[in-house]
Amino acid sequence: MGGNQGPVDVIAIVGMGGVGKTTLAHLVYEDQRMKNKFQHRAWACASEEFDVVQATKAIHQELNCSTAKSDDLTSYQCQLNEKLMGKSFFLVLDDVWNENRQIWEAFRTPFKDAAQGSKILITTRYIKVAEVMHSSLTYPLKPLQVEDCWKLFVKHAFNGQHHGEDKNFESIGRQIVERCQGLPLAIKTLGSLLYTEHSCQYWDKILHSDIWNLSEDDSNIIPSLRLSYHYLPSNLKCCFAYCSIFPKGYVIDKDVLIQLWMAEGLLHSNQTRGSIEEVGKEIFNSLKSRSFFEASKEGNKYIMHDLLNDLAKSVMGKFCLRLEGDWAQEISRETRYISFPTYDINNLKDISLCHQLRCFLKFQNGFVKGPTRHYKQEKDKLFSVFLHLKYMRALSLNGSCNVEGLINNINNLKHLRYLDLSESRIMKLPDSICSMINLQTLKLKNCSLLRKLPSKLYKLINLHHLDLENCVIEKTPKFMGQLKHLRTMTHFAVRKHEGYDLKELGSLNHLRGTLTILNLENASDPMNVQEANLKEKHLDKLDLKWRWIPDRKVPQEQEECILKALKPSYNLKLLFIECYGGVRFPDWLGDPHLNLVSLCLLSCTFCVNLPPLGQLPFLEKLSIGGFDRITVIGPEFYGSGSSTTPFQSLSQLSICEMKQWEEWNISYEGASFPRLQELFICDCPKLKMPLPQHLHLKRLEIHECPNLKTPFPKASTMEELCLQDCGKLSVRQTSMVLDGSASTSSCSGIESLA
Repeated sequence: MGGNQGPVDVIAIVGMGGVGKTTLAHLVYEDQRMKNKFQHRAWACASEEFDVVQATKAIHQELNCSTAKSDDLTSYQCQLNEKLMGKSFFLVLDDVWNENRQIWEAFRTPFKDAAQGSKILITTRYIKVAEVMHSSLTYPLKPLQVEDCWKLFVKHAFNGQHHGEDKNFESIGRQIVERCQGLPLAIKTLGSLLYTEHSCQYWDKILHSDIWNLSEDDSNIIPSLRLSYHYLPSNLKCCFAYCSIFPKGYVIDKDVLIQLWMAEGLLHSNQTRGSIEEVGKEIFNSLKSRSFFEASKEGNKYIMHDLLNDLAKSVMGKFCLRLEGDWAQEISRETRYISFPTYDINNLKDISLCHQLRCFLKFQNGFVKGPTRHYKQEKDKLFSVFLHLKYMRALSLNGSCNVEGLINNINNLKHLRYLDLSESRIMKLPDSICSMINLQTLKLKNCSLLRKLPSKLYKLINLHHLDLENCVIEKTPKFMGQLKHLRTMTHFAVRKHEGYDLKELGSLNHLRGTLTILNLENASDPMNVQEANLKEKHLDKLDLKWRWIPDRKVPQEQEECILKALKPSYNLKLLFIECYGGVRFPDWLGDPHLNLVSLCLLSCTFCVNLPPLGQLPFLEKLSIGGFDRITVIGPEFYGSGSSTTPFQSLSQLSICEMKQWEEWNISYEGASFPRLQELFICDCPKLKMPLPQHLHLKRLEIHECPNLKTPFPKASTMEELCLQDCGKLSVRQTSMVLDGSASTSSCSGIESLA
């Protein structure tokens, strides 16, 4: 590529490990100019044994391509080719080792029809890799200059502040920095280590450690990183070494890692340190503060630098085995931990030798979600092997198809503490799983065929995390309130009988994160609901759902009392309410102390007024739909009588399926929605006028509003306008002036766009 090789130029950043290649590539990737220049962008981490299939899948997912027809390279490449045909794209391939020209030629096939000027940026340690990939520009990244090294060290060792009265700190620190050979990663990790120590003697011990004299081994582990590990507290050492199980470039979910540490018994709580999860967070934050983890672009997700990954693997040695790629590897009798991104039964043929195996994890690795098709070839005899590995603590079969053979006998694994069956095709969990009293984490996320849970799940007295996200569980087992350690329970379906009602949530004092409460039409006693005590739970997201029943006879006062009793904590960030049957909303929904960021109110067909949502100071996204009895949105929506600027943080507003809505009473014209950028109005057939005129929108969409005659809001900042089935709209009658770069689309059924 490059020159006569095609429309895509390859640019290579070359430098030794830890010099900052990935950091530089990330700065380029996130630069706004790059976002504006290219129609598509993707980032993929390469591996030492460059796997064309997995790398292609990663890019396929990053670009949100449609589901491949088959799980093979050709299918993924064809879809990528269609997606990128004639389009400009920017791809980063991080940490490339491959020097095989044929592999590179196979990988670049989907990009041959991309638009001229598309770019692939690679980072690599070796100049030969750049040559094999036909790099049109090679940028050698050199170590930092002396003073830049010192500035970086001061930032991490002294938090950027003055380094104290004792000048010995600076003298010793400069000598330590000199030994780091200009490598930013080495300086950051050592600086972070020394930040917690304020003794010149300790600094001097680091400077004169014999570890500096050790030669780098085959895994390129530099002495400064060995030093950073050597002087960690023992509990941090164990938790860091465990991370050797993750493949290079893997995006680590902080919560999942803490759950795995729990399963392995690496965390110990007491009255002064709080819960075991809090201990895990403390350890994670300590490692992060020492630069062993870096934040990724995904929330609550982190990555480890490849050199730190090598260090962890070096520490664990033969006790940890990562199967990467499709080649078979020998499994040692001493292996305790096994992980791999895809199943290959040939790679697992010797697993029965690992009598002491404690952890077996399959990682999706960000490539493909859902069950892998080639896994259909697996045999139940593979799973029968697990049943004899009696020391197993953590087992993940994420994305597997045929797990019933194992699950039906899972209770043989008496010591199992972590079980992940997410994305699998499991239809039922056996009752025998309820005898696994050591189980701490049970993940069933996206198990779309699963309809019910075992009736005696309450016997899992040590269960901390029950993840049922995107499952359609028809009935929640009874007496869930007995699981007093539960911190995660994503799903609760209310039933009318004792042991199934909302007061079961009352004793779950540690519940946090996301909770969906279904079938609230079965909640008839407000006192029971109040005992759920949601206001004391540290929930981030709460979904409250009633079932839609045609011609439903609703005792409306009762429904209003139920929702009033469901008052959440002020710290709630996301709230979804669906099919609520009351006429009005409780006062707490407009309480300015509520820290909501996102709110969706859907199909509340009996409500005649909207709550005073304009008084929620942090609300950024608001969706309203299916309010069949509202004819006017008036002052009550803004918070009549308040001196606060209504909707001061709102950036996105969506109003849909308001069959009787006729008028938007803009009482606060000019003094509301100061930050609104996107407005979406759909299926409001009686809406006539007016819309707020003072808005400075970037995006405006109006669909199926045939009687709307109002002028548009001011549009000097408009970037996108989309109108459809709005027959009486006339842009000519407005003062609308689109920004020069704005685009219009789907403008059918309007009189004019002049």
